[in-house]
Amino acid sequence: MPKDSGTDYYEVLEISPNAQPETVHRVYRLLAQRLHPDNLDTGNEEQFRALIDAYRTLSDAEQRARYDLTHQQRRQDRWRLASTSAEAGNDFDRERSIRVLVLKVLCAQRRLEPNQPGLFILDLEQLTGTPREHLEFTVWFLTQKKLTQRMDNSMLAITADGVEYLEDHYLAMAPKQLVA
Repeated sequence: MPKDSGTDYYEVLEISPNAQPETVHRVYRLLAQRLHPDNLDTGNEEQFRALIDAYRTLSDAEQRARYDLTHQQRRQDRWRLASTSAEAGNDFDRERSIRVLVLKVLCAQRRLEPNQPGLFILDLEQLTGTPREHLEFTVWFLTQKKLTQRMDNSMLAITADGVEYLEDHYLAMAPKQLVA
């Protein structure tokens, strides 16, 4: 197994930790075709390498068992950190700041990469420094308000309403973020 980089292999393969070996193999083949660097439309060498690492680990029963131990520990650590921070301060202000940050990141992604306007929740987790478990609420809220949408490939993208919301409220939000 490659050294622990903190990468969630289940997220890379877009599968549940309960997925059967056949599912791991089937999803890998599908994603490998999509991400292979020779694919001019959707190829991505970095994501393809991560996919190979994930598949090598999760397709081998012994390596997967070892990986699952560290994966479960990471999830528990994130929840422990989250519950501690929620008790420490005003969670509503933090949530509002995270929503604005997610909208800004998604807006920048849409502007900079119009052919690939979305991001996976794992990307948002890394870019915002917020545990995925907390981003799920943020994503749910933004999607319900129609400020973001889930694309066919499960990526999250900002909508026109989301861009407009960000533009309309940016001046009101900017001073609070400068203080934080």
